[in-house]
Amino acid sequence: MKPIVVIGEGGHSKAVQDVILAEGRHEVIAILDDKNVDVFEREGVLFGPISYAEKLTAKTDAAFVVAIGNNHIREKIAMMLLEFGAAFEAVVHPFSSVSPSACIGEGTVIMAGSVINADAVIGKHVIINSSSVVEHDNHIGDFAHISPGAVLTGNVQVGKGAHIGASATVVPGQAIGDWSIVGAGAVVIEEVPDGVTVVGVPARLIGKKA
Repeated sequence: MKPIVVIGEGGHSKAVQDVILAEGRHEVIAILDDKNVDVFEREGVLFGPISYAEKLTAKTDAAFVVAIGNNHIREKIAMMLLEFGAAFEAVVHPFSSVSPSACIGEGTVIMAGSVINADAVIGKHVIINSSSVVEHDNHIGDFAHISPGAVLTGNVQVGKGAHIGASATVVPGQAIGDWSIVGAGAVVIEEVPDGVTVVGVPARLIGKKA
């Protein structure tokens, strides 16, 4: 199995580690999080601060996955790791359904029960969370997060860093702007601009991000 390094040690990291284990293609050799000051080993796995990734890229051929739920932080850390020379790989739970015509970007995580249908394009470092549906011809931007149970119907565009809340629905042909948030359970029936938050049925604007 190919070695992989997981960045982050919180709840989302636990879920990502489960995906890696279920997929069976990688062996976790290190889990890095800045709550760790020193580097130590536990049950054959290295633990340490995120900065230790620079040494790992120099002495191993391990792939990396950033297992942090916050989209902004995930982007920041991914950019730092690129400067270290890190390579990323997508991890896909075997109990998900991914069309052979779909395109999955590096560093993306696809959780159990999710469905990605024909000709969908999923960007880099995206989270496709448990039991979400990404229908045909969707385009999901880098660092986006599609939360559990969300349904993106056909030809939906989701911008970079956008967050679609749990059990939200986006009707066909709509676009969600970069870094926007769609609240849990919302139903989006018209375009959502960049950098805003929408909630409700139908979804309505409640505020802009600073």
